[in-house]
Amino acid sequence: MQKETEIAFSLKYFFLPKNNHWSKRILLVFSFILFDYLSTLTFCNMPCEEANPYARSFMEFFGIPFGLTLFVLIANLPIYVTLSLDSYLVRLPPKMAIIAEVFVDLAFAWFVAGLHFSGGTSWFWYAPDLIRQSIGTFLYLTLAFTVVKPHKLLAVTNQSIA
Repeated sequence: MQKETEIAFSLKYFFLPKNNHWSKRILLVFSFILFDYLSTLTFCNMPCEEANPYARSFMEFFGIPFGLTLFVLIANLPIYVTLSLDSYLVRLPPKMAIIAEVFVDLAFAWFVAGLHFSGGTSWFWYAPDLIRQSIGTFLYLTLAFTVVKPHKLLAVTNQSIA
């Protein structure tokens, strides 16, 4: 029997997120990744057309569909595992959680959603990268604050505690 202070090791913490706002955030982040993946799979006829040199090398070695799929899985697995673990481990005080959630959303908006939106739209929309990435960031933040809504859950929790 484990003591209460010990943390039980289980693979579910790595691959099955807790059903809370973190699982919504995972779905939101991976919808941008899926958009980039599907648009690349649809529009890329030759590996040399892919701008990402790592994805291109996977596509050249394994073929476009399998190479791209393998690259996307390997490259994004750390993001998924981190968010899945966070859904179990991160329990911040409500005021601190609001700040942390906004910071997490800003980071994911620019570095994940913005980049994948820019990459996905680069196949059919010839706008500058910064414009596409900014629009992807704005779209992510809009969806994060209307769909995920961690700040509203925390406000309700604060009212019920008081």
